[in-house]
Amino acid sequence: MPSPTRPREDEIAVSSAPFQPGAAVKKRRTTDNNQNDNSSQSASAFEEELKILEEAKTTERVTWSRNPVPKIDPSKDSIVFQQIEMDDYMDFKIKRPVVRFYGITKNGNSVLCSAHGFLPYFYFPAPLGLKKSHLPALQQALTIATGETNIIDKLEIVMKQSLYGYRGDTKSPFVKVTVFDPRNIYKVKNKVETGVSVPGLERSCQSDTTYESNLAYLLRFMIDCKVMGSSWIELPAGSYTLAQTHTSEAQIEVTTSYDKFISYAPEGEWSDMAPLRILSFDIECAGRKGIFPEPDQDPVIQIASVVKVQGEKNPFVRNVFTLNDCDHIVGTDVQSFYDERELLQKWRDFFVEVDPDVVIGYNTSNFDFPYLLDRARHLGVAKFPFMGRIKGTKTEAKTTRFSSKAFGTRENKAINLEGRLQLDMYQAIQRDYKLRSYTLNSVSAHFLGEQKEDVHHSIITELQNGNSETRRRLAVYCLKDAFLPLRLLEKLMLLFNYTEMARVTGVPFNYILVRGQQIKVISQLYRRALEEGLVIPVVKSEVAEEQYEGATVIDPLRGYYNVPIATLDFTSLYPSIMQAHNLCYTTLLTSQTAAQLGLKENVDYEVTPNNDMFIKAERRKGLLPQILTDLLSARKRAKNDLKKETDPFKRAVLDGRQLALKITANSVYGFTGATVGKLPCLQISSSVTAYGREMIFKTKETVESHFTIKNGYKHDAQVIYGDTDSVMIKFGVPELEEAMKLGQEGAKLVTEQFIRPINLDFEKVYFPYLLISKKRYAGLYWTRPDKFDKLDAKGIETVRRDNCRLVSNVIQNCLNKLLIERDVEGAQTYVKQTISDLLQNKVDLSQLVITKALSKSDYAGKQAHVELAERMRKRDAGSAPALGDRVAYVIIKARNNAPAYERSEDPIYVLDNNIPIDTRYYLENQLSKPLLRIMEPVMGEKAAESLYTSPVCIHCRPRLGELYKKQIDTVNELEVKFSRLWTQCQRCQESLHQDVICSNNDCPIFYMRKKVQKDMDESTAKVQRFSNADWF
Repeated sequence: MPSPTRPREDEIAVSSAPFQPGAAVKKRRTTDNNQNDNSSQSASAFEEELKILEEAKTTERVTWSRNPVPKIDPSKDSIVFQQIEMDDYMDFKIKRPVVRFYGITKNGNSVLCSAHGFLPYFYFPAPLGLKKSHLPALQQALTIATGETNIIDKLEIVMKQSLYGYRGDTKSPFVKVTVFDPRNIYKVKNKVETGVSVPGLERSCQSDTTYESNLAYLLRFMIDCKVMGSSWIELPAGSYTLAQTHTSEAQIEVTTSYDKFISYAPEGEWSDMAPLRILSFDIECAGRKGIFPEPDQDPVIQIASVVKVQGEKNPFVRNVFTLNDCDHIVGTDVQSFYDERELLQKWRDFFVEVDPDVVIGYNTSNFDFPYLLDRARHLGVAKFPFMGRIKGTKTEAKTTRFSSKAFGTRENKAINLEGRLQLDMYQAIQRDYKLRSYTLNSVSAHFLGEQKEDVHHSIITELQNGNSETRRRLAVYCLKDAFLPLRLLEKLMLLFNYTEMARVTGVPFNYILVRGQQIKVISQLYRRALEEGLVIPVVKSEVAEEQYEGATVIDPLRGYYNVPIATLDFTSLYPSIMQAHNLCYTTLLTSQTAAQLGLKENVDYEVTPNNDMFIKAERRKGLLPQILTDLLSARKRAKNDLKKETDPFKRAVLDGRQLALKITANSVYGFTGATVGKLPCLQISSSVTAYGREMIFKTKETVESHFTIKNGYKHDAQVIYGDTDSVMIKFGVPELEEAMKLGQEGAKLVTEQFIRPINLDFEKVYFPYLLISKKRYAGLYWTRPDKFDKLDAKGIETVRRDNCRLVSNVIQNCLNKLLIERDVEGAQTYVKQTISDLLQNKVDLSQLVITKALSKSDYAGKQAHVELAERMRKRDAGSAPALGDRVAYVIIKARNNAPAYERSEDPIYVLDNNIPIDTRYYLENQLSKPLLRIMEPVMGEKAAESLYTSPVCIHCRPRLGELYKKQIDTVNELEVKFSRLWTQCQRCQESLHQDVICSNNDCPIFYMRKKVQKDMDESTAKVQRFSNADWF
């Protein structure tokens, strides 16, 4: 499957092994002949797997279609299914909204359940003097004001409390407005904000603030009906009717009322997953040479599909639809067609018959699906674009743009496949994992330890135009590209993780993929508010200039510590602060309200370090602390169950659940601090960080005052660094075991200083420990004294993606030598050898590739990756990087002082045109600063600088004296030449006692003097590099 970025990186042979200096030489680009030789070996390995699958006939199915539906008697039989997706639509026959559940029974039958009768609503504060008798007139006034007829179902006066702010236990009257069409909420809300006159009321019925008028109808339905995402639904006998005429492709189609079905909480037996059908596919196109495939020109030549049932070991469908004949592939159903129209239509028929619940692939949303739809439209295959479960609904690709602070800006295509979950592995991995490259080849190598079949994109058309054997080779390549996303899905447990996130937060599954964190908190907040009789105001979102102080960082005492450094971490710091101090919208107090209600400080309410006031839990337990308590308690239960569970399937569910609970709990704080959000409350978020800062300094003070020689300890403890939720302590003891005991003692001592559930845990010891600066450190990570767990690095180039691979590999090797092997001299030798290899152009090109994300369309200044993307777009618009892609580039040699953005170039273009690399740039701009940062605390500043300021490479070291004398002679010659030219200029200006100020551009002496002066400065600088005695 072609993609904008994939062809370019696939051509570079990237070594996954760390770079070893002295051993690497520049690799040649793989030729097509080499590809032919290599592919037979890799293809045979994959075909061996297919052969094993072919032999495992026990799991094979005879047909593509699902199991037949057992006979159902609505009066006697209940229907139980797991809903995997939900949507809503307006039934214009009855002029009422309908919610549709798409689901799968335990027997694997597909279900469409339409729930009727639930109407949307919102609230506004009842105006003074409004009575029940006024409601008919108010309803009529609002209806007339909207210019519509019969849009409001009813008005009610209900007693509620606003979520925002504590006002005691008194409830206030609110008007509940129920409408027929979800779209009419906006119209009626606007008229409430404007105001309408009601006969019998002295004042206009008007409110600037409405409540819950911005909640989506589907989410409103789920909250009120207590439906969680991906939950199990039961339709009891007698509560539903079977559809006489099917409007969908589902096997079972029923209708019920919104108040008659049962939605089970995802616990116990209801935490299982239905036997979902997962289809992974990939397409190949026959493009023209040098031109990215275009659907109005280039045919679809192959479509490979793999279908697996969740919970089963092997896929039961493995097929390839090919254009023209193709030789047999073991364990694979090869279907050949001689008309592209027929190929497309038959694959669509297969797609509908196999009826997948989950459709996956790699970049299928942005390439495969749009290409198939556009190609079918071009060829006039009218029945092709109907791939969802609702009959007659056309499948289309629409451009969408997603922007967030965490993920940047990305442009994608949205494909509607009603009733089917769509999971593009490219987008999912790009969202959840930070990698250097997101090509299928690179991602598969990283996570699976395997790669694509070796077929270069440039020979796809050649293979298609060959014979049945060459097309078979292409088909194996295409089939492997369909297998890999399925293996990635299983390896990363994405289906489990996303399902559990939907269940924990109570949002539909597809919200997890296309929405941010806020909607998950909103869902939980509304559910809890409904139980407590609270209503949530609509806060107009705007960018606030008001900022609050964030977390604190105790200034690091930089250095290399050859004694154990104990690390103490606050468990779920921000959630525990919100729980301990009852920070919530419902507990936020003003001084006026405190005075009116006669509340006392430290008895009824607490004043936070930044002078905000919150009611204590004894008087009212906040909603957010309740939500956090439930989430963290559920996570603790899930982790305990995970330890006991042995079944791999149930373990995956539990692991996904505990991860979802952790992420959700940590997102609650961020929700309150999002000024451009649904319900910002800076009093909460700023109070949380203020408490956090106070706690870090309190921890430092407690540790340093308790663990002293005066109190009977061997050394005075010292907090050498603290950051947000952790502190690093030097107890001064040389033994790991003793440091661990002191760390545990310190954690217990500090925990006693704070309110529960705030808890400081002893987590680990770093030994040795390299503290570079704020948020930059590395050390051996010990949780038990007999063996270290890993080498842990934070903020150092080993974990950063904005440097070339050479930097991360060199830094990683240096850290290994410094921290694991404790070989400082070996690290120095390694660095010098690496620099020597770099300057002699012996480093593999793949080690010098830099990647950066094209995260926005306009940048303030010129960026290397942005300028290169524009040049690539001019060369070939089809294969150029798109918004959201990571752009790979190297820095090439060019004119002196040329900025980096002019010297960035596509690595493949560099290989094709034999363009020299600017190795000096990589030394000075990529390697030197990271090396200095880690070597300076160990060796000292001057010694560390000497590592990369060598005047000669390691091979010329024996001739150092000879080269030094030669450089001195050069400087002397230039000085003499410059002196003569200088004297000539002085004579010209008729003064031998004044500086030359001539700038005559027409004088040849002027240019000669300037050139000699520049050469002399450069030669003098080179001589200065010989001054370090380490090189003699």
